[in-house]
Amino acid sequence: MKAARSCAQCGTVFEPRREHARFCSAECRIRWNREHLTDAAAEQRALEWSLAGMRDVTERLTLCRPEEDGVVAFSAVAEAVWWVTIIDARLIRQYMDIYEAVLAAHDPAQRSMVEGTLTGLRFVRNQTSSETVSEEFISPPAGAKKFGVPAAWHWNHIAEPPLDELPDDVRSWERTRYQEYEAWLAGNIIGDVFGRATGFLDLAVARVAAVARALTHIH
Repeated sequence: MKAARSCAQCGTVFEPRREHARFCSAECRIRWNREHLTDAAAEQRALEWSLAGMRDVTERLTLCRPEEDGVVAFSAVAEAVWWVTIIDARLIRQYMDIYEAVLAAHDPAQRSMVEGTLTGLRFVRNQTSSETVSEEFISPPAGAKKFGVPAAWHWNHIAEPPLDELPDDVRSWERTRYQEYEAWLAGNIIGDVFGRATGFLDLAVARVAAVARALTHIH
């Protein structure tokens, strides 16, 4: 069970299905956006700029070559994790209905994979700094004489971190994030994981833009 919270628009107490959910319904989210996002075009441009930044960062995972200590790989992966999780959280907070519609277009297995991948990346974000990922989380290809590009590294299986001191609701979210990390990231190639995450976010942001254009024509 996830801890209940109050809707940011109407105050109704609800149990969120997603970590970053702020509203009890799509109607409340739409009303809140109309009242607080006074420049929808600027908001849309900011989202698209963020997406471009994410693409640049994740592309660098296939280009940069770590030195002997692998520092470049740890920092590059941390930056990619930050961009992906920031955009994912923003879509959930402000465009939940579109986000859910894009997910619903996937078959059940793909949907589980996408959701699990993004949840697992949130676990990495919470357990590391925004500047570097611990060597506990990622490793170069086994037996490789050189580190190679970070996209070819893999995510490691790790032990569940101590969570007992966290508040009940926070512990519940974090345990779920850890479980999804182990299910969808651990043992997988870094480039494949980011490919799944960014592919979905590309689709979601494109749908947001399409809906915004349609509403502009209507008004």
